[in-house]
Amino acid sequence: MRILYNIGIHIYILSIYIYSIFDTKANLLVKGQKHIFYNLLNKIKKENNLVWFHCSSLGEFEQAQPVIKTYKIKYPKDKILLTFFSSSGLEEKKNCNLADWVSYLPFDTEYNAEKFIQITNPKKVFLIKNEFWFNYMKTIKQRNIALYSIASTFREEQIFFKYNWCSKQLKNISHFFVQDIKSKNLLEKIGINSVTVIHDPRFDTVIENSKSKKNYLLIQEFCSRRDTIIFGSIHKEDEKILLEYINTHPEYNYIIVPHEIKYSDNIKEKTKGVLFTSIKNKNIHNNILIINKTGMLKSIYQYVNIAYIGGGFKKGVHNILEAIVYGVPVIFGPNYHKSLEAQELININLAKSILNIEEMNRAVISLKNTKTGIANKYINNRSGGSKEIINCEFI
Repeated sequence: MRILYNIGIHIYILSIYIYSIFDTKANLLVKGQKHIFYNLLNKIKKENNLVWFHCSSLGEFEQAQPVIKTYKIKYPKDKILLTFFSSSGLEEKKNCNLADWVSYLPFDTEYNAEKFIQITNPKKVFLIKNEFWFNYMKTIKQRNIALYSIASTFREEQIFFKYNWCSKQLKNISHFFVQDIKSKNLLEKIGINSVTVIHDPRFDTVIENSKSKKNYLLIQEFCSRRDTIIFGSIHKEDEKILLEYINTHPEYNYIIVPHEIKYSDNIKEKTKGVLFTSIKNKNIHNNILIINKTGMLKSIYQYVNIAYIGGGFKKGVHNILEAIVYGVPVIFGPNYHKSLEAQELININLAKSILNIEEMNRAVISLKNTKTGIANKYINNRSGGSKEIINCEFI
């Protein structure tokens, strides 16, 4: 089975190299992989107190961030290596002041895993959410390095619960901090008992973000004129519902934030909206505002009444807690089952999942009068996960 896994890794690497010919993100990833070991050898000089945190992308960094901050308070002499798998994560956080070094993670081959661990020599490793690379995990275990899984979730259909060899790979992890009791029970069924249920550290991140939010007077003025619905982190798959709803409900103001800013002009053409960067004063003579600048979305939620969060018609819904922290109810597509908070928020009527325009209409009507106190209670009751993780006696 290990042979098949390694063959699969090499096929995966080859596919990324081919895809990089056509895709900008994949191209950045391929370029970033070229000089990882050289760069690390020149930057890391026989450190004995290095702690490694690994994230797949920006979403996982939102979970890692409060844990790293808490760790640095408790262990100020340790140095932090932060790695990303995706180019979007690394490009956004390559100058992150929380870490002493930021790097791509080399592809998970046996050679790369051995060399990476040899160079970095971490004394502790934290894998964020479901980042499980089997060659790295094996190498870390063989060197008796403490390995922790943070904010992970598990589902019955995953390969760990279908193939014995895959379940054995999880036993290379020293301790799991999972988000829910279901995940804990699944791990215990395959003989893994070193598990603690902890709230997602992302709750700590959105609370901190809300306290240090940016204020946009122009957007505040725009939203004050009438009820405003925001379409945040929108993919092409979300556009059909977005366009149909906007065309049939002119009574609202709309803010649209594409997941990829490069599609802003395309959305402008389809909606006849106005781009944020083209506005020179507060007089926006349009009810559709398109945000074509990165880093604004998490603060804009404070001004709106309802948020539609994109991704639910693709691989999975994006961060819904950034809206909920301001008491804003959320709507998203059907692919939300990997998000524990989405399921919980539906159960307490702070969120609705939709399949079509008819369900979108009903969801907006249902959520219009949601009380913000319910959202505040939900967020606050789930804070503090990062401190609970770092304060565990074995960290």
